[in-house]
Amino acid sequence: MPFVPTPDRLIPELTARQELVLLARTLWREGYNDHLAGHITCNLGDGTLLCNPWLLTWEELRPGDVLRISLDGEVLEGHWPVPLGIPLHLALHRMRADVGWAVHNHPLYGTVWADLGDIPPVLDQSSALGGGDLVLVNEYDGAVNDPANARRAVERMGTATTALLAGHGVFVLGGSARAVHQRAVALEQRCHHAYCVRAAGGSGVSLLPATFLELMGRSQGEGFIGFWEAAVRAELRADPGLLD
Repeated sequence: MPFVPTPDRLIPELTARQELVLLARTLWREGYNDHLAGHITCNLGDGTLLCNPWLLTWEELRPGDVLRISLDGEVLEGHWPVPLGIPLHLALHRMRADVGWAVHNHPLYGTVWADLGDIPPVLDQSSALGGGDLVLVNEYDGAVNDPANARRAVERMGTATTALLAGHGVFVLGGSARAVHQRAVALEQRCHHAYCVRAAGGSGVSLLPATFLELMGRSQGEGFIGFWEAAVRAELRADPGLLD
């Protein structure tokens, strides 16, 4: 039976595995769609992580495909191999126990700004919705399937919630699927809009008040109730049996 939203229940009750699948699918629609690339992890708080597998794109992921792995990258539950770049997430979760969810991929505009070695300005209010802080990790030591390269990237990110990885892609962190979804969508929109303004010859100087930018920067990405839920419902309409 199709889910019918009500004012007090916008989406069905979801397991962490289902949230990971819906996060992958919703972000695929938002441009996080570089073929087989990309990893999502959810820290279960018991020394293990949920993650998407290698060999499946984010748009075809289903709950039964989600892996549970150790912090050493060993598959504890599931039948697929782990993503090649999982050392980036393993290093992150070892070093930052505060991070519940992490997303890495190569969306077009985020990757362009990473390739430029520059941080895009926040030019409109929707581009600020993710909150947190964005940093540029401008050293490229090689692919993050190498644990040493992965560790250095995380070290250079510091305590930031979002990073542009030069010559590579983006890394987005959050405390929940809702938060990391909103942050990832806002990041790509920020990058897209800033690129278009630059291409059009605009000044690239934000007209938003500094007080607004400071307020949004302190946001944890949890405040826009309905944003994540609307994206979830769109996926469930597209694939009504996804959670079965």
